[in-house]
Amino acid sequence: MDHRTLGAVVFGAALMLSACSGSSPDVPTASAGATSEATSAPSPDSDGAASDSDQAGAYLDYADGAIEATPGPKALFFHAGWCPQCRELDEELRTDGPPDGLTVFKVDYDARTDLRQKYGVTLQTTVVFVDDRGELLSSTVLYDDPSVASLRAAIP
Repeated sequence: MDHRTLGAVVFGAALMLSACSGSSPDVPTASAGATSEATSAPSPDSDGAASDSDQAGAYLDYADGAIEATPGPKALFFHAGWCPQCRELDEELRTDGPPDGLTVFKVDYDARTDLRQKYGVTLQTTVVFVDDRGELLSSTVLYDDPSVASLRAAIP
């Protein structure tokens, strides 16, 4: 193989690896006090107060402190960029949004081994429902049916 062919192969391999980095710039990053563009203001109930069940859901990248800073029901979606089922659920969440009132945090399955260990996650597409302190309420694996409908059915 000559140097130009070898260079083209190395360049192509580097390009493919960079495309598989797993980060998605299309999903906004959550931070304390930040909301997603997909999140709308809660609708007031009959006494004028906002109700969690009336609030649109939000789909955000996970950031440390986001669970404690976000009111209402929350779930962590353990996503891997190389996983076709993860990409399918990710696309549906970005297109259609999560179930009303639920904030779904997209967690990098490969990078956040600390969270995988904390919640006992061993497979990508796992969704972990947590309380306001980040304590585990329940979890499910959506590998066989990576859809918002399955996510909705798993809400505790």
